Order: sequence, then structure tokens, then C-alpha cells
Amino acid sequence: MAEVAKRPYAPSANPEIVETQQRIQDSPEDGWDKCWENGNTPWDLGRPQPVIVHLLNSGALPKGRALIPGCGSGHDVAAIAAPDRFVVGLDISENAIKRAKELSSSLPNANCLDFLKADFFAWKPAEQFDLIFDYTFFAAVDPSLRPDWGSKVADLLKPDGELITLISPISEHFGGPPYGVSVADYQKVLIPLGFEAISIVDNEHSIETRKGLEKLGRWKKSEK
Repeated sequence: MAEVAKRPYAPSANPEIVETQQRIQDSPEDGWDKCWENGNTPWDLGRPQPVIVHLLNSGALPKGRALIPGCGSGHDVAAIAAPDRFVVGLDISENAIKRAKELSSSLPNANCLDFLKADFFAWKPAEQFDLIFDYTFFAAVDPSLRPDWGSKVADLLKPDGELITLISPISEHFGGPPYGVSVADYQKVLIPLGFEAISIVDNEHSIETRKGLEKLGRWKKSEK
């Protein structure tokens, strides 16, 4: 499976990303919150990820309880929340959660979603989830935490639940966030935990600047 991007990804050429990286390095405890406080959020499209809208409109998203870790301003959460799909958006930034609540409070599906400020790795919800959607989160955490990410996902997902990963940015650049990722990075973490890839395809719905840098992975626990 080819993972070579159609264009090089050079975060060091983007002043906003460089500023993000500096904030996180300078203040590991609240760097993300400072990014949101100062409007330094280059990862935020200001709208849902096009691919999640496509999956929703094509009826390809599981119903039930859904989780989006690292939800930011909550556009993806609001997009897929419905009476038959209650969505929880989780973020470590208080300012991000505040923003998400402000944006969603008057929506007609506001009672189908919730936003929580919490550390994903320490969070212990009362119920598991039928769906977890991960886009920016895997690439945002230090690579040393990826095994912990996998274990937490396995804990949070119901035995018959589905994990959807937007694998991005596919790159071998140095440093982060965002850290470069590959399909193999996800396989290395998930397969030992009993996950298998149902499909891994190019993201045909990427925004222009991310084309060739993203794949869509759908994973379920193996029944073997």
C-alpha cells in the first residue's frame, strides 16, 4: 500500500504551525489552551471535515454513542449528532470546549451532543461507545503516547464498535505537532490490540491543501 504523499508536507513553512509547536513546547501543561485563547488554531477548518459529512450523508456512520477526542471547536461533533447518535466531544482545552458550547448551544440537535473538558488518557466515562472518530488527535499527541492511545481506544469502544481514523498528515517530517503519521503507525498500535482494518482508502474528500496527505481508515475488533 503506497503511502507517499503527492506533495511534500512542510509544517516548518507555515508560521501558524510553527507558533503552535512553540506554544506546546513552552507550556506542555496548558499550551493547547493558550493556542485556543490566542486564536492560533491552524488545524481548525471552521466547519466539519468534508469526509465526515460524506460518511454521514451516505449513511455510513454507526448509530448509538459516538466520541470525538480532541474535538476542538466541535464542528464534527455538531455535524453528526442526531437523535439516534449521541456525540461526546472531548478536549483538554477549556477555551476549545467553551467555544464548542457557544457554537452548538442554539443548534436544533443541541440535546444530542455534549462537550467535556478532560484528559483523554485519564478520562473514565460510565459507558462505552459505538463509534470513535479520530482525526487530529493521534497526530497531535507525542508519538511515545500512541500505545496508550490505542489502549484507551480499546477500553472506550464497545466490542462491536467501530473506530474511524482520518490518517493525516502522511509525512516523514521531523517534530510536531502535528507529528507525521503513516498507516503502519496505526497498524503497529491497533493490530496487537485485536483491531483489524475493514478498509483503508485515500481520502477523496480532503481539502485542497491536504490532498495526498490523508487516508481514511475504518477499524473493528477482530472476532478471532
